[in-house]
Amino acid sequence: MSDVDCCPAIPLDPVDVFEAISNSRRRRVILSLSRSNDPVSASDLAVEIAARENAVDPSQVTGEQRTRVYIGLTQGHLEKLDDLGVAQYDDRSKQVKPTDATNPLARQIRRITTECYTPAEDSAESVGGTER
Repeated sequence: MSDVDCCPAIPLDPVDVFEAISNSRRRRVILSLSRSNDPVSASDLAVEIAARENAVDPSQVTGEQRTRVYIGLTQGHLEKLDDLGVAQYDDRSKQVKPTDATNPLARQIRRITTECYTPAEDSAESVGGTER
């Protein structure tokens, strides 16, 4: 069985797919949206992404860290994902919802991330006391 047989196609033009996943924040939004069928607030996404970028628990995210990510999301990334058809972003309510493209695209992001994972590099970084 090939990958094409087991996974639904991403209902987007390949150029749009590459544009959507070319930024780590957009990839995080796609992955977050794929875990819920309900709308997610831009604020909640900002906290989640800031926590990941700063390697802290979401409860430890500072207002400055959240604000920096929130501005980037609301002034560019969420609208871009909406324009590409990867997410539905309501600028008034600052809510984001998945589309038919979200889950297949998230599946591919996870697959690429898994296939690019190198345990030797990861353990070498952890040994030095700094985890990235």
